[in-house]
Amino acid sequence: MISSPGQEAVDAAITSRRSIRAFLDKPVERADIERILEVAARAPSGTNTQPWKVYVLTGQARRRLSDAILAVNADPQQAREHTEEYAYYPREWVSPYIDRRRKVGWDLYSLLGLTRENKAGMAAQHARNYAFFDAPVGLIFTIDRVMEQGSWLDYGMFLQSIMVAARARGLDTCPQAAFTQYHRVIADQLSLPENEMVVCGMALGWADMAKVENSLVTEREPVGGFTTFME
Repeated sequence: MISSPGQEAVDAAITSRRSIRAFLDKPVERADIERILEVAARAPSGTNTQPWKVYVLTGQARRRLSDAILAVNADPQQAREHTEEYAYYPREWVSPYIDRRRKVGWDLYSLLGLTRENKAGMAAQHARNYAFFDAPVGLIFTIDRVMEQGSWLDYGMFLQSIMVAARARGLDTCPQAAFTQYHRVIADQLSLPENEMVVCGMALGWADMAKVENSLVTEREPVGGFTTFME
């Protein structure tokens, strides 16, 4: 079996990545953000199209976006007028995907002491997405509308590269599809050109490991469960 310090460092950065849902009030240096993005930009893309565009929000810019989305999200009537621009999840859920979705949701809510009856508590926890879980850095990712499905595959590799590069520096992240519901609010706040579609958001910062929600470690299917070896 191949083993080296480099291999161990890469494996550790990948396997220690988790979705962190509570961050410390501790800034991230701009130079570190720029280097993470520079590293991630080496992600592969078909014919080197590099379909990603990133908006880095800190300080007042992050708070303005969060406040604008939270104001709409708090009003059920307004919130119903905002829908996702693309389908992230399947339109029809089947096993095993629906089972995994339910389990991770209830595992998180159980840690937070939220029962099925506590709809307000669950809604409040979901709304924390829009404050980037108090991370000092919020990232919003967009893609040109002319790009097709292959470029979205490329985009996933870019997002993963950001999260792994962050872990290599002791930082943590939470990729957030929740932002897609409020793409019109985001477009207005960030003055996005019409050709750009919101892909997702991401929180970036230092994990607050004193918060119980950050003790959640999601399960993964063993290799034998999703792999077929053929010789």
